[in-house]
Amino acid sequence: MSAILSFDTLKDQVANGTVDTVLVCAVDMQGRLMGKRFHAVNFVESAWRETHCCNYLLATDLEMATPDGYASTSWRAGYGDYVMKPDLSTLRPVPWLEGTVMVLCDLLDHHTHEDVPHSPRAILKKQVKRLEAMGYDAMMATEIEFFLFEKSFDEIRKSGFRDMQPISGYNEDYHIFQTTKEEHVMRPIRNYLYAAGIPVENSKGEAETGQEELNIRYSAALDTADNHTIAKNAVKEIAWQNGHAVTFLPKWHHDKVGSSSHVHQSLWKDGAPVFYDENDPLGMSALMKSYMAGLIKYASDYTCFLAPYINSYKRFQKGSFAPTRTVWSVDNRTAGFRLCGEGSKAVRVECRIGGSDMNPYLAMAAMLAAGIKGIEEGLDLEPPFKGDAYEGDVGHIPGTLRDAAETLRNSAMLREAMGDWVVDHYTRAAEVEIEDFDRVVTDYEVARGFERA
Repeated sequence: MSAILSFDTLKDQVANGTVDTVLVCAVDMQGRLMGKRFHAVNFVESAWRETHCCNYLLATDLEMATPDGYASTSWRAGYGDYVMKPDLSTLRPVPWLEGTVMVLCDLLDHHTHEDVPHSPRAILKKQVKRLEAMGYDAMMATEIEFFLFEKSFDEIRKSGFRDMQPISGYNEDYHIFQTTKEEHVMRPIRNYLYAAGIPVENSKGEAETGQEELNIRYSAALDTADNHTIAKNAVKEIAWQNGHAVTFLPKWHHDKVGSSSHVHQSLWKDGAPVFYDENDPLGMSALMKSYMAGLIKYASDYTCFLAPYINSYKRFQKGSFAPTRTVWSVDNRTAGFRLCGEGSKAVRVECRIGGSDMNPYLAMAAMLAAGIKGIEEGLDLEPPFKGDAYEGDVGHIPGTLRDAAETLRNSAMLREAMGDWVVDHYTRAAEVEIEDFDRVVTDYEVARGFERA
């Protein structure tokens, strides 16, 4: 199935009045869609070539503030423009919005028209090209988890984010009856995304009250990141249209389990998987073993891309299905890396570290860089861990954003793979998050110490 539009088809739809709006979108540092709504006639006449945006979009935080310390832009430099270059291969309908289509853009330097190096799509494309030069294609899939609430975004915001009630009253993991009660939201999510060319496989209840999971078929790495990003935006918009809020915050309440975004990955060559070896007891090729060894060896280096915020680290709790250690195991959900499809051509590695707040372009690019390094170094894979991976004292995931940011800063592997500019840029993003949090007095501190301190 493909709902991707050709430019000629779009021109016909604009001419006959079927389409009147084109969403021209770039992906920001946080993995959100940012851009403009064009009148469709203007888009097909001229804006399909390029438009512009302020370069602060890649030097901001979740609040759209303008923190200092970025080399890419600043008040002193005047906050100039980037070129938004529509990638017409991503042109698609947006069925949940009337008369609307969408296109994703690459961000280019206003003067050189070269890729902005720290833009998420450019970072992922660079690692994909490295693999292609080695003769391989990266095939990946992400699982998207989120919570669905009874009330709307506005109601929850106006209440000061108090009394947030999930849409269900009990754990709905795989639960058909409870998820039937949520079909007024989940059914249009599945169907609209499919009609937009996103190869949705299924949705299901996850392991908590009001928790949902959306699964999209594996694809080439860049397509997977595009699909993930569009799907997250669609989930928010469709839930809003139906009077509900959703959150992709990894840990919205300390009594609730967290939301993840597991990443499945394998390498292919000439249309066939190269992670499979029928002569191996688990079906793992030597190439796969070296790739996985790279993922594990450098996991701490790229954790900042899998868990980019203070809240991200609240999810890593023993007995929560979120991992705490960077070991691998065979079909074992307590490990940071799970071997799936063992003994078959579908053999692949699932990284379980990433949270629902990750930017998929950055996370996938960092993992590909680590896997490539494992192949280049010819790393040997340790035997699989057996048992409860929460037990043990080696291979721990960084416990805080501060630890992860420092590891990112000092990562020779990522500096070699992505460049100093990119590593310094996203290290600064983590510092901004830490500085913002360090200024805040939390409800926890007040309730704990107001009288007893």
